[in-house]
Amino acid sequence: MDRWSTVGAVEFARTPAEEAFADEVRTWLEEHLVGDFADLRGRGGAGQDDVAAEQLFNWERELASGGWLGLDYPANLGGRDASLIEQVVFHQTYVEARAPGRIPNIGLTLLGPTLVAYGTEAQQSRFVHPILAGSEHWCQGYSEPNAGSDLANVSTSAHLEAGRWLVTGQKVWTSLAQFAQWAFVVCRTDPTAERHAGLSYLLIPMEQPGVEVRPIVQITGATEFNELFFDEARTDADMVVGEVGGGWSVAMGTLGFERGASTLGQQIGYRQELDTLIALARSNGSIDDPSLRQDLMRAWSELEILRYNQLRMLTALAADVVPGPEMSIGKLYWASWHRRLGELGMQVRGASGMIGVDGTPPLDDPLGINYRLDGLQRTFLYSRSHTIYAGSNQIQRNVIGERVLGLPREPR
Repeated sequence: MDRWSTVGAVEFARTPAEEAFADEVRTWLEEHLVGDFADLRGRGGAGQDDVAAEQLFNWERELASGGWLGLDYPANLGGRDASLIEQVVFHQTYVEARAPGRIPNIGLTLLGPTLVAYGTEAQQSRFVHPILAGSEHWCQGYSEPNAGSDLANVSTSAHLEAGRWLVTGQKVWTSLAQFAQWAFVVCRTDPTAERHAGLSYLLIPMEQPGVEVRPIVQITGATEFNELFFDEARTDADMVVGEVGGGWSVAMGTLGFERGASTLGQQIGYRQELDTLIALARSNGSIDDPSLRQDLMRAWSELEILRYNQLRMLTALAADVVPGPEMSIGKLYWASWHRRLGELGMQVRGASGMIGVDGTPPLDDPLGINYRLDGLQRTFLYSRSHTIYAGSNQIQRNVIGERVLGLPREPR
């Protein structure tokens, strides 16, 4: 705790033990980024659909073989029980090594920690081990067509019948649902209760009649997001996390786990993107434009601010153990910064940004989609979603205003 009290002002210095841990991470990556994984360096990641999802799931299982998926999980559940600093060191070292961009592992980052915090021993025993082994994957059923950022307005319903929950409704923007074996879903189990008071948090198997997944084609041509339909889909009565009717607090706890130790690794990844963009601006001469050069310098300065803010957030995380509403500051900042970086990338590219990697227009087929995009183009297109998913910028500002600054609630 004491060592983290000063990191808001300067970058923390690693102890010999922490540097040895970083060496362990680097060595393992060098030994395992071989064979089928050798060409994955610097590729993949959110929005970068240049690597097949199946290949990245294979990489998750490779990481699991080294015990790297369960860093922050309790040892009695198969994790490493690593300290917050060790988790930060892992994520920093991983990105510095240009290891493959991770596929969104919803079970690992969201459902697993939720079960550790709120689940029964039986739920933990059943689900945590497959998550840490990389053998079972999850998707998240929160947003609906009429309940995006307003989660309390969900209408997907569930009722008990003969010892099972029957679930009916629609979810949308469900990441990687086509690969998931399970979904955690916020449902309305008490239709008479108002808003969040009647919600429950259910675990639902995907591979059954009554569950339909419809991919949503994104502007990049990929299909990471999906519509998810339930028509009396079934799950056992004990597949509710927390209390029946207490799903709101569990769902909010899940959202809190989205941001934490990986933030400094994320910042290093952004630094690599910016460095690549500056190198391109130098090579094509666009850096000689005073206005563009100023924009690049502003991006560099803002990224430094992001780093210090993330260090401050980690200080708060170390003190409070669980993420607090101040995490919304980081989400609002990095989402907006990365979106601006995508726009800046197209300015640096100039007219060539309208041409695909094979020299043809990237949006020329009947559906207006294909995969002839390079990394800069994908960043430009995909980063538009950063300011929407996991709580839109407007929602983050409300959280900051109401829960951090203590301002009055926004009028409804």
